[in-house]
Amino acid sequence: MIQKYFPLDKNYILEKAQLDLEEKLILHLIDFSKSFYLDIYNPLGIEDATIKSIKSHETVYTSRLEEFYRNLAAVYRFKYGQNQLEFLFDGTDHSSKYRQDWEDTFKSWLVDFCLKPNFLRAVLELTVFYPEGRKSELAENRMKAFINQHFELKIYKYKGIVRKMA
Repeated sequence: MIQKYFPLDKNYILEKAQLDLEEKLILHLIDFSKSFYLDIYNPLGIEDATIKSIKSHETVYTSRLEEFYRNLAAVYRFKYGQNQLEFLFDGTDHSSKYRQDWEDTFKSWLVDFCLKPNFLRAVLELTVFYPEGRKSELAENRMKAFINQHFELKIYKYKGIVRKMA
């Protein structure tokens, strides 16, 4: 179980489903970001050093994207998660429903995120062009700032998720 991000963060079935999908969805994030970059920023397929690096990069799970994933999962619980279980009439259990809903939402958010150059740059910096030392911290901070700006929320380490005041 991860930290409570807001006072009513008690949907433990949803949280468990999100944690179970963490590795799979982070790998999807990396693969999708690389292919999106190649499709949008290199439609002619011209190979320079950057494109060769992206194409030759083998996708492996990286812990550098865990904080981003967990913050995004908390935002989903904050916006869409409810503590009250609903009636499911199709015979599925809540865990599999939450897994499917979270995976669908994550993948649809990913399309919107990749349209933002700063997001794409940060993902590629943390995976393909992994910088040593201080630059990786900057890319990780850029990912957190992206969530804050995109969802108009502020995520604090100890206070959790707080809505931005207009």
